[in-house]
Amino acid sequence: MNAVQTMPGAALTDRAKADAPPPAVNGVALAQPGEGLAAEELRRRAGIELLRQAAIAAGLLAADDPPPQQGVPSEAASEAIEALLGSLIELSEPDDEACRRHHAAQPERHAIGERVHLRHVLFAVTPGVDVVALRGRAEATLLDLRATARGEGERFAAVAAERSNCPSGARGGDLGWLAAVDCAPEFAREVYGHAEVGVLPRLVHSRHGLHVVEVLARQPGVVPPYEAVRDAVRLALQQQAWVNAVQQTLHRLAAAAELRGVDLDGAVAVQPA
Repeated sequence: MNAVQTMPGAALTDRAKADAPPPAVNGVALAQPGEGLAAEELRRRAGIELLRQAAIAAGLLAADDPPPQQGVPSEAASEAIEALLGSLIELSEPDDEACRRHHAAQPERHAIGERVHLRHVLFAVTPGVDVVALRGRAEATLLDLRATARGEGERFAAVAAERSNCPSGARGGDLGWLAAVDCAPEFAREVYGHAEVGVLPRLVHSRHGLHVVEVLARQPGVVPPYEAVRDAVRLALQQQAWVNAVQQTLHRLAAAAELRGVDLDGAVAVQPA
């Protein structure tokens, strides 16, 4: 007798999930029926749809603009969203004192030449993959390796060889020594500029999928003086202020919207283009 036959309740629960209406914003579906989406992707789609509808309400976009397909809005909608955000958000230039405080609090963020010895287990996101199930496997692997890696160093290599979708799995997931420029930017942000060593306590997301990452060693970079990175610090503060302002805008729009099957209490990463 198989597992499904011995657990009819689980089968009913799965069927109920499949039959449930897709998540939506003001009646506009964010996914196809039965399409499994990670929470981050669902929030991203909801944020874009909230902004698209707000652009229509503001007269910046035609009312018959089609809803995004698989989370990708039309070119006209992308332009209208940018125009809407530009009209709603006014940011002041960070002054030199704020930049100096930021640099002093996080000097390692601007280190030059930092290198990290990494290994990872990649759960690749490919067309047609069940993202919910994939995330479940990735999270289970993370818990497994967090619990055992300290005392069983070879456990990580064995798991990488068995489960990783990266060619490095044949080397136990070993990626060697890498600089931030050798990695996808979203991956580098999670790994570099930190002091953590060992299996990171979180999944690292990248355009390639979900990574369980172990930092084997770090070679700190050289932290340049503030004057040498002043422009980079100012840009970082501007970008963070913009992200914060967009988040506030989305939460205001969400408060006035009818949401189904999506929770926007967490961070919303919106990239309409």
